[in-house]
Amino acid sequence: MKEYLVLISCIFFIAFLLPGRYKKYFAVLGWTGMVLFLFSELPYYLSINNFLYPLMAVISIPFLVITAKNLLKENRLVMQLTNAAAIAFLIYAPFAFTPLGDWLISVTVGQVFWLLTALGYTTDLYAWNMVIRNGFRVEIILACTGIQAIAIMLGVAAAVKTTLKQKTLAFLLVVPTIYLLNLIRNTAVIIAYTDQWFPYLPEIAGNGEYGYESFFWVHNVFAELLALVLLIAIAYGLFRIIPDLAEFAISLFDLYRDEIRRIAGRGR
Repeated sequence: MKEYLVLISCIFFIAFLLPGRYKKYFAVLGWTGMVLFLFSELPYYLSINNFLYPLMAVISIPFLVITAKNLLKENRLVMQLTNAAAIAFLIYAPFAFTPLGDWLISVTVGQVFWLLTALGYTTDLYAWNMVIRNGFRVEIILACTGIQAIAIMLGVAAAVKTTLKQKTLAFLLVVPTIYLLNLIRNTAVIIAYTDQWFPYLPEIAGNGEYGYESFFWVHNVFAELLALVLLIAIAYGLFRIIPDLAEFAISLFDLYRDEIRRIAGRGR
């Protein structure tokens, strides 16, 4: 069911890119599908003690309300934001819904395996997309390839009109940087988990699986925080390359801030 929500959202977002009188309605349905997907993922993320995505799900509710309201008004900023999301889906879809996804996973597994070996960590392949070391298995899935972050950041770069030079520089900043850093991230997670670097606070980090605490800390906490910092740094780089993108981001922030203040004021 969760996969169908992503597919449905993808279809509506891509439909938004086509000219027509119903663009704004396709956009609302696309965003709604994504919010429903976030909530459908709650049981999984709670089962692995990942609280970032449940928080995102909660935040997505007021976001959806404000976004839908402004889409129906055909607000220029929110339409641009939706265009960025649609471009991101257009980039992500071939990997999510075709064999390209498995190909990218296999490439990532091979390169991570090579990095582990080069660093002196003997590792075996347990399955085509799973490595095993010291009895601990780590599965590489599409989310581990960095394609989602790449698609999102390229979509962000497409939120405003750009020159060919700006497009080229944005691509070179986003794609190699995220891909390389993601390989390092995967390698570090596997090493820290299989060597049990962080067996701490099982009452918070444990899920009943032996040794899971190390995976929780390195994957759900340290890697997530580092990824957030790096994405902010990449976004700053995009703002330097595309000044209009920085102005767009500020205007969009002001719009959502004012809408939240208006809602909060109405509630008092």
